[in-house]
Amino acid sequence: MKYIGIQKQIRRNNRKSVLLLLLFPLILVVLGVILTGSVEVAFLFICLSAVWFVIAYFFHNKMIESATASEAMSRRENPRVYNLLENMCIAQGMRMPKLNIINDDSLNAFASGINQDTFTITLSKGIIEKLSDEELEGVIAHELSHIINRDVRLLIISIIFVGIFSFIAEMTMRNVSFFGRSRDSEGRNNLPVILIAIITSVVAFFMARLLHFAISRKREYLADAGAAEITKKPYALASALRKVSADPYIEAVTRRDVAQLFMHNPQFTERNFFGNLFSTHPPIEKRIELLEQFV
Repeated sequence: MKYIGIQKQIRRNNRKSVLLLLLFPLILVVLGVILTGSVEVAFLFICLSAVWFVIAYFFHNKMIESATASEAMSRRENPRVYNLLENMCIAQGMRMPKLNIINDDSLNAFASGINQDTFTITLSKGIIEKLSDEELEGVIAHELSHIINRDVRLLIISIIFVGIFSFIAEMTMRNVSFFGRSRDSEGRNNLPVILIAIITSVVAFFMARLLHFAISRKREYLADAGAAEITKKPYALASALRKVSADPYIEAVTRRDVAQLFMHNPQFTERNFFGNLFSTHPPIEKRIELLEQFV
């Protein structure tokens, strides 16, 4: 990936991502109509989903902190990390995001937030202690690029939508009686209706996940390029990624949706068509290879 014209690439990818994101509520509307059989009930169904979305949207930071066991980190606690981030923010002319730390010896990091008040960069204890200043600067710049590009806002919105579809699919599978028994009171066969409801909800869920994965994957390359542009040291980020790939597992993180936010998500490691299709990140070896082209 070329570093020249990065802003043009950001604008183009943002437009494509917004178009993808618009498909989420469209799928939700279609799913509501199919599952309920009436526009009025579907509207109520969609309103309840919208309430869920609003709650998750405004309280996502607390949910993420709880899911990752992360805590706030001040300048006094770690001036090295704080100063690295502050210097880059000053150079970029932007407000400094919050800093959080996860008390885990593994190496990983992520950015989160939807606006200036909630933007946060979270680093594991291991990545702070085991990387050199240049490597850690590259990692922080990568996460800062996600914030600059507004990736984090887009990803969190898509994660919320996927959570809604996941809940719908799970409830449909567990409560098929909601759609009627195999035969109704008049003896008519309701099995086709039940099957259609189950299949529709499951297909909608997998479509939502595929869209989310597509949004997530392509933005990692852009964040790597942004980090190289900020630090002028692509080799440092490549070295950091190599160390991260050796030990990326954070024990406190058990939720797959939260794991997708991390710099390296090792949950999907298959190197085949379906593995790549459901991967939230491009292969880390490919990311390292691209960065090392500019060494």
